[in-house]
Amino acid sequence: MARMKVFFLSLCLIMALALPAPLSARADEAGYAVAPTEDVWFYAAENEDSRLFLLPATYYVRVLEKGEVYSTVEYLTDDAPYKKLLGYCRTEQLLPVAFVPARPYLRKQVTLSYTLPDAGGLGDTAFSSVERTFVYYGERTEGGQLYFYVYDGETFGYVPASEPVDFERNEDYLAALAGEGGETAAPAPEESPSESVVPIVVICLICAATVVIAVLVLRGKRPASHSSDF
Repeated sequence: MARMKVFFLSLCLIMALALPAPLSARADEAGYAVAPTEDVWFYAAENEDSRLFLLPATYYVRVLEKGEVYSTVEYLTDDAPYKKLLGYCRTEQLLPVAFVPARPYLRKQVTLSYTLPDAGGLGDTAFSSVERTFVYYGERTEGGQLYFYVYDGETFGYVPASEPVDFERNEDYLAALAGEGGETAAPAPEESPSESVVPIVVICLICAATVVIAVLVLRGKRPASHSSDF
């Protein structure tokens, strides 16, 4: 009986040591969603009164949390001169994709020129115009005036503009929807060779250990000696 207890305790110890540790949860569960049309707003809060700008069509936001009405998203990254912007989009207006886009965000800078008022008698020492460069996020129109939502390296805000920004459109999500895949499509998660081999190795180790311990237990059982009376 004592040997059988040792057998089972040894088997349990081998199984505990041989089984792989549970895989940690994915550190990044967020995914991307495209703004497929030109009427997708980026909001500062979860209400219509907090509209900031219209996202550049065919570009993406990174969805941090999907909600029934609004989803928590981020746009652009902290990569100077660009800066990540956190906000919300209406969930129904976004089109989720199952791949990592090659260029999810529109990285665009705009340089605007402004004419200054006449400086009077200061002559050539007065500037007649000034130029400023901003990071472009999107745009909106209010009262017939076009505005860009921009970042100047310190703060976000609006600047008046005379015409919309011209930019190249994404088409990768169209190919994905059509089932054509694409170079930017990420392959479906697969088990690595090491992950698929581990269960087999564990089973073999347990079987081998069971046989060895069983043999040792059987060898330990000596037949009882019989005395002869003459």
